[in-house]
Amino acid sequence: MYFESMVVSVIAITDAVLPDMRERGWGRIITSTSSGVVAPIPNLGMSNALRLSLVGWSKTLAREVGPDGVNCNIVLPGRIATGRIQFLDEKKAEREQRSVEDVRAESTGGIPLKRYGEPEEYGNVVSFLASEKASYITGSVIRIDGGLIASI
Repeated sequence: MYFESMVVSVIAITDAVLPDMRERGWGRIITSTSSGVVAPIPNLGMSNALRLSLVGWSKTLAREVGPDGVNCNIVLPGRIATGRIQFLDEKKAEREQRSVEDVRAESTGGIPLKRYGEPEEYGNVVSFLASEKASYITGSVIRIDGGLIASI
């Protein structure tokens, strides 16, 4: 079930659009996964593993379709200020009987930029990768995390 929704669905959408991209000699496949592929997130073993399979798939695809003018990249969002992050902060606050503000402060405290990313900041990176200006970027994994992931 999880494999179908998290992996097979992404590959199926790509399979649907890729032939036209190859025929035109230009295209961009940008797959958004999770920072868990670089620094596994505790208690999300299945998610970490399945999302990592998308990294391997994308890297393989980049080599296969690059000669046809199609670039493939992966973006790894960190803590982006979305409704989902708000929900997760609220649930953690509820579980730990703390204020949402305290949970958020703790979370942003571990981010070198000391804040959550804005959806527009995430969108700017994806927009760049989709542009002609990113014509020599393919097979890459790009973090959009405010420096959260400590590894190189």
